[in-house]
Amino acid sequence: MSGTAVKGLQLFAALSILIVLHEFGHFFFARLFKTRVEKFYLFFDFLFPLSGVLNFSLFKKTVGETTYGVGWFPLGGYVKISGMVDESMDKEQMALPPEPWEYRSKKPWQRLFIMLGGIIVNVLLAVIIYIAVFGIYGEEYLPAKNATYGIAADSLAKSIGLRNGDQIVSVDGAPVDRFERIVSGIILNQGKTIQVLRDGQNVNISIKDGTVHSILTGQKGSFIAPRIPIVVDDVKDGTEAARMELKHGDSIIAVNSVPVRFFDEFDSIKSSLAGKAITLTVIRGGQPKELTGKVPDNKKLGFMPLGDLDKYFKLEKVKFTPGQAIAKGFSFTYYQFTNYVLQFKLMFTSKEVKTSESLGGFISFGKIFPAEFDMEKFLMLTAFVSIVLAFMNLLPIPGLDGGYVIFLLFEMITGKAVSEKVMEKATAVGLILLLLLMVYANGLDIFRHFKH
Repeated sequence: MSGTAVKGLQLFAALSILIVLHEFGHFFFARLFKTRVEKFYLFFDFLFPLSGVLNFSLFKKTVGETTYGVGWFPLGGYVKISGMVDESMDKEQMALPPEPWEYRSKKPWQRLFIMLGGIIVNVLLAVIIYIAVFGIYGEEYLPAKNATYGIAADSLAKSIGLRNGDQIVSVDGAPVDRFERIVSGIILNQGKTIQVLRDGQNVNISIKDGTVHSILTGQKGSFIAPRIPIVVDDVKDGTEAARMELKHGDSIIAVNSVPVRFFDEFDSIKSSLAGKAITLTVIRGGQPKELTGKVPDNKKLGFMPLGDLDKYFKLEKVKFTPGQAIAKGFSFTYYQFTNYVLQFKLMFTSKEVKTSESLGGFISFGKIFPAEFDMEKFLMLTAFVSIVLAFMNLLPIPGLDGGYVIFLLFEMITGKAVSEKVMEKATAVGLILLLLLMVYANGLDIFRHFKH
């Protein structure tokens, strides 16, 4: 199975699980307050948002008062709660006098819990997943201070004054703890300066305007990475590296008799030899060995460097007791949620973050999953997507849970309910806006795909 198919299947599985559990949150509180639920669907059994067009199900079964089913339109899901203006736009039911089992007959605070049920479940699910992951797998990361060879700076990082070998100490004067959070911290906090240790001296680097935009759009590379020695990992068949007989575990110490110690040094020299002969001096089995070949015009020899950081650095490995895992699950959910809020905010407040470049649809979501299935990564990403769904549903847009919450809060504060006519019109407009937004986001994905 191709890597793209594996990514797609993981996205489909994660979204299906999260949609069902989100809708279960609404279902749970509705039944808790003795409200009738007529339908519980994964995906829509109509052409969203046109509730009366192409109505059919792939599967359905009625149990008690509720019909459970799988719709044909694979975009979200819904529960149809009696006496409520929702995606189904059932105006006939709303024209009748309210019944005791209907949503509109319940107290405002009960309706509030029914509407927040999906969001509550999404957040709790993220907490539970994180507790399980940290409890089973623990946590492993590279402390910034343990990146003893400093950074490997790409062309963008070098353009603002960073150099290979710099050790990043702080950003805007705030000490950095984890190496992998340096770049995200610069983006989310709109960093202005980076403090580094260079040749034993403290150096202050200004982050130029446009740097964050270039990092986000991936115009030049990864910005920074831990600087690592040049050790061969995988060698691709049929490549120049294979013809030169490079082997897994070879340590490259010189290129054309020029000593090299780190991958960035090797890559720089190799890139200048396109179409030319190359001689690599490697250490194999404790002995030096020379391998000769020719650098292809595309400057790629055809091997990957050993990227396992634990081979070069002392990683921080944390094991959690059950109590610690619970605390970590809650704190990490809060960390992820606040980070996502910051990311969303940047689309409207930062000059360097453009909506057209940051917004994405199913393709963008699929790309965050690995090409090979890994249970720990799948669980962590599913928890993250659950947080994203919770936040997006909290937005005050009619048709989303947050839109209903705004109407309910208005009723609870003023004592006056929003009329059903207003609710119907607002929901119809909100659903159309949501459809247009989804078309736009997925259209951007398609445009980027063909552009590249």
